[in-house]
Amino acid sequence: MSDNNNSRRTFMKTATLGAAGIIVGSSAASYAKILGANDRVRVGIVGYSDRCRQSLVPALLIHAKELNFDFVAVSDIWTRRREEGADSISKLVGHEIARARNNEELYERKDVDAVIVATADFQHALHGVEAVRAGRDAYVEKPLANTMEDARAILKAVEETKKVVQIGSQRRSGTNYIQANEFVKSGKFGDIVMVDMTWNVNQPGRWRRPQLVKEIRKEDTDWNRFLLNRRENGKKAEWDPRKYLEFRLFWPYSSGIPCQWMSHQIDTVHWFSGLPRPRSVVANGGIYQWHDGRQNFDTMTAVFDYGPLNDMSKGFQVVYSSRFSNSAGGVKELYYSNSGMLNLDTNKITPEGGLRAREAAEMQMQPNLLSEMSLSEATAQVPAATSANTGADNLTSAHMRNWMECVRSRKTPNADIHAGYNHSTAISMTVAALHTGRRVTFDDTKQEVVIS
Repeated sequence: MSDNNNSRRTFMKTATLGAAGIIVGSSAASYAKILGANDRVRVGIVGYSDRCRQSLVPALLIHAKELNFDFVAVSDIWTRRREEGADSISKLVGHEIARARNNEELYERKDVDAVIVATADFQHALHGVEAVRAGRDAYVEKPLANTMEDARAILKAVEETKKVVQIGSQRRSGTNYIQANEFVKSGKFGDIVMVDMTWNVNQPGRWRRPQLVKEIRKEDTDWNRFLLNRRENGKKAEWDPRKYLEFRLFWPYSSGIPCQWMSHQIDTVHWFSGLPRPRSVVANGGIYQWHDGRQNFDTMTAVFDYGPLNDMSKGFQVVYSSRFSNSAGGVKELYYSNSGMLNLDTNKITPEGGLRAREAAEMQMQPNLLSEMSLSEATAQVPAATSANTGADNLTSAHMRNWMECVRSRKTPNADIHAGYNHSTAISMTVAALHTGRRVTFDDTKQEVVIS
């Protein structure tokens, strides 16, 4: 990625790919039913990944007995993961789990009502399309998409099929985030004037899988199915175990930081502000520390302009920065208004930085300061069914429960397809800015990124 001209060419070729090549069984599209209160919801897994094993399976099982859900099948194109998934889950649920070599086999089954999609970043949208076109509700991990072609494909599919789809932006089911959204939308915070966001770690092994890279064999998986619609320089890439297992380090399979971390945090900006996307993005970054063959940056900063799309006199700026080489600052989400700050690390509202009496008096104005309080003090009680602590596992549990309840009620889940589409738009704009070094805007008519 140090070669800017090559990066621009590669990005533009990838960005113009459509969602062609996706296989959807038309006979399965009619497979849908209204679930009664006593009907068990039978769930299949699409991709037995680390995220699925460590978080999503446990999250569903917490609520499975109460809400009458059960795992019945695992689809994974890698034999090892498929067998590990089926064996592990069968022990957890006390019965055999069916093994599907691919999603066609999974959707041929009549005992799968809904699926959890937990595959590689670039596969989420297209695997989500397969699921809903096959008549299944779906929990689709974030990022929803990192190209607008894929984002448009799944938005169209969900709108046409009316299936219940929850995007894995679990902040939307967290008590503190629900309270923050309520507080901002109440008007008590004032207009957002600035947002500072960071996600900093010091982890050379983050997203690396060196032992598995040594162990995986091409003949034990399906490389062509893995690639879906992705091309490098116009061609399908040759077998590469690192791109299969460490996909987060390689474009076009992931954008790395924007796909994994920024997607969570920028989603709260859309949620709290009610805005669907940035008006513009500029960004820069590089591989400054971990020269291990990765292509995606280990350090980046993006600056977003947000505001009404038809009124440039109003708005605010978001500065997002992330690095792998020093963890100082950690994960922060700080919202500022003229009267103070909302800190989603401490879950406190404070007058910090607000307009003080002395500065106000100089211009014959009144001071503008928030009262210091916790988010829970500032807002109404959040319903118990959606409450969760800020820990990742608790957030995921609450988010999974919300999806499970919506599968039964047919209501719209907390992170619906539009939330996922909006964060995918922000990701696509950011990737374009990072890869081209240009200011990026958006064409709402074409629903496409525009590079200045």
